[in-house]
Amino acid sequence: MTGAKGRTDVAEAHRVVVKVGSSSLTTASGGLDADRVDALVDVLAKSRSGGEREIVLVSSGAIAAGLAPLGLRRRPKDLARQQAAASVGQGLLVARYTASFARYGVRVGQVLLTTDDTSRRAHHRNASRTLDKLLAMGALPVVNENDTVATDEIRFGDNDRLAALVAHLVRADLLVLLSDVDGLYDGDPAAAGTARIAEVAGPADIEHVKIGSAGKAGVGTGGMVTKVEAARIAAAAGIPVVLTSASQAADALAGRDTGTYFHPTGRRSADRLLWLQHASAPRGSLTLDDGAVRAVVEGRKSLLPAGIAAVEGEFIAGDPVELRDTAGRAVARGLVNFDAKELPRLFGRSTRELARELGPAYEREVVHRDDLVVLHP
Repeated sequence: MTGAKGRTDVAEAHRVVVKVGSSSLTTASGGLDADRVDALVDVLAKSRSGGEREIVLVSSGAIAAGLAPLGLRRRPKDLARQQAAASVGQGLLVARYTASFARYGVRVGQVLLTTDDTSRRAHHRNASRTLDKLLAMGALPVVNENDTVATDEIRFGDNDRLAALVAHLVRADLLVLLSDVDGLYDGDPAAAGTARIAEVAGPADIEHVKIGSAGKAGVGTGGMVTKVEAARIAAAAGIPVVLTSASQAADALAGRDTGTYFHPTGRRSADRLLWLQHASAPRGSLTLDDGAVRAVVEGRKSLLPAGIAAVEGEFIAGDPVELRDTAGRAVARGLVNFDAKELPRLFGRSTRELARELGPAYEREVVHRDDLVVLHP
């Protein structure tokens, strides 16, 4: 695909996920900047006018918006105060979007997600259906991580990866990542002699680039590292990505030469497995013998009790777990069908033997192949 063709695909994208960071929505003191929000909404509303384009907005800013009302100068480091700020700020954030989009007669629907929920089959289907129905009814979904109840997720603390996964969840044609930097540069953007990287055809194109972390404002937790990782996830799932600044959003959505364009590098796979690979936090691990590793990794088979040598962690049926080889390397991740405390008595035994001794409920896989993603083929 040439650069011109890529930008044409951007301009013609029907379903688009747009992610905006905290620093693009808030003042230096942490409150929402109404003018910035309105400017973004102006661009998004005009982009979807006429009904030819659907937009899902993944918006950071809940914690940042809650700082000033709670008398906090900077984003707190402790989880409890982060959650308090998110609780106050989420209402303010959605109220601001609701009022701003109302100027165009656009209805807003709030969708709060946790990565834990969306790696589970039933919850994943529900999230997909909700987003599809909102779009079908003409609403614009505003998605955020459910920071008020998140634990491990909130420590990751930014929505770039979430945006990539949502783009896959809604089968988007394009992901646009907006921040306060107008693209990926081959060095520090503030330094003389550095240049914007217009296109990335694959990971090898930016192996030499030193990528920075979160900015100076102190209201967000992302930075170019998480944006490039999000672009990699989306591109590997067959979705083109444009990374640019919020001030260049109109040009980006129109397919003009702005920001950095990431070419798709892969093709779409089962939705939920992408969430399982990139969004789930393993609650424990299972050590597999060599035969089980070959069956899971090379044969893409389900994991049976006979191939398990050890278990670590406290988890229940339905939780994500890592599958490790005897050297301790994580080779796969999957949703387990048994509680951790049940597994030791199953080690090394066939499902037929277990069913005969313990009942038909034990004649099943420990991890079914449909709930399993290989990490290192």
